[in-house]
Amino acid sequence: MKFITALFLTAFLAFAVGIYGIFPWWSFMITSFLVSVAIHQRAVKAFLAGFLGLFILWVSLAAMKDVANEHILSTKVAKILPLGGSFVVLILLTGVLGGLVSGLSALTGSFFRQSKH
Repeated sequence: MKFITALFLTAFLAFAVGIYGIFPWWSFMITSFLVSVAIHQRAVKAFLAGFLGLFILWVSLAAMKDVANEHILSTKVAKILPLGGSFVVLILLTGVLGGLVSGLSALTGSFFRQSKH
């Protein structure tokens, strides 16, 4: 239950801070850290909750923007990068990068909480 709560809270807070334009793009790292400190889990579960929370959020948001754009921009960017022109790979890569950053932030929060005890 803690894992699901941490996953949804990570995604929700990342979305909430992303709405406001006054925060930098990396502000989700702070929310992932705080969620991991607030909800105590083992390090692996904290990383997975942070990773999956932001992976699902960013893939969903990127896919919605991409569909609205009829895949024009993402296909052009995928042709520039060595992705074979696949917009699906570009969207998944976006999710993996965001998930890794969030997961590492959550892992840091888990280790921070463990060091305090």
